Amino acid sequence: MTSFPIKLARLRAQLLEPGPGAGGGAGSGFDVSKSGDARIALVGFPSVGKSTFLSKITKTKSEVAAYSFTTLTAIPGVLEYGGAEIQILDLPGIIEGASEGKGRGRQVISAAKTSDLVLMVLDATKRAEQRALLTAELEAVGIRLNRSPPNIYLKAKKAGGMKITFQSPPKNIDEKMIYNILRDYKILNCEVLVRDENATVDDFIDIIMREHRTYIRCLYVYNKIDGVSMSFLDELAREPHTAVMSCEMDLGVAEVVDRCWEELRLIRLYTKRQGIEPDFSEALIVRSGSTIEDVCDSIHRTLKETFKYALVWGASAKHVPQRVGLAHVVSDEDVVQVVSSWKA
Repeated sequence: MTSFPIKLARLRAQLLEPGPGAGGGAGSGFDVSKSGDARIALVGFPSVGKSTFLSKITKTKSEVAAYSFTTLTAIPGVLEYGGAEIQILDLPGIIEGASEGKGRGRQVISAAKTSDLVLMVLDATKRAEQRALLTAELEAVGIRLNRSPPNIYLKAKKAGGMKITFQSPPKNIDEKMIYNILRDYKILNCEVLVRDENATVDDFIDIIMREHRTYIRCLYVYNKIDGVSMSFLDELAREPHTAVMSCEMDLGVAEVVDRCWEELRLIRLYTKRQGIEPDFSEALIVRSGSTIEDVCDSIHRTLKETFKYALVWGASAKHVPQRVGLAHVVSDEDVVQVVSSWKA
């Protein structure tokens, strides 16, 4: 018989499974094409300052007013930063119960799933549970903030029954629980390896439902700091993944933009041709940890086919220039020259 914790986790998971007609139809107002080098979703309750923030950091003028539900559709803007173009999506204000569809909330939150970073805008003068309520609404549609996928291996098989092993003794889950969950999801033949001793029932269901889970970095931004005490402001600013600002007084807005860049983990590269100085006015934007192979793909998908080697100047080079292969990992503001075997 299925235990209560498993039943509860199963019910929570069912909220995430797309039902009939899920996803919203045409004209829902939230289907904005992704563009630029990255996308940031502004998420928050109504009237926290998202639209004002968007108008300050982009050329976009989202409608602004001091009352709830001003923004009724997703407003896209473009932030230009260090040669990168970052799409900022101002989503309509979320209300409690959004994950259940209240206030078109499910459409709003689902739009955040396509983002590289969630910017959760909070009112520093409002109740403390605001952040927890928003996080719960995002969790309810499968968005996991500032978390990595559970360290659990699961592979379905055609036969052989269930093979369940633990790397170390688990604290919150046992073999019987996993067996019951797998049967509940009609997975009767599989191989399971739980590597995390702190894994929970919810974590295991997240692995089963991984196609409906999204793991996104989140920066919590407290606006209206001009309305709180210095001691409370200091307390907020020290919280992890947190920034503070006052859009009204134009305090801390530039610092929030800098933090967004850090959280996105993008780097700028400059390319050069043989015998020509690099063009520092135009950067190639790639993810932190990218290799020369990734750089080639960013320039043109066929460049690898004629690749011979690359020359690199900058922090990632042991000497200047360094001759490297496709596996070389580049650093921010490196200069890269790709040498190919192609001849005109």
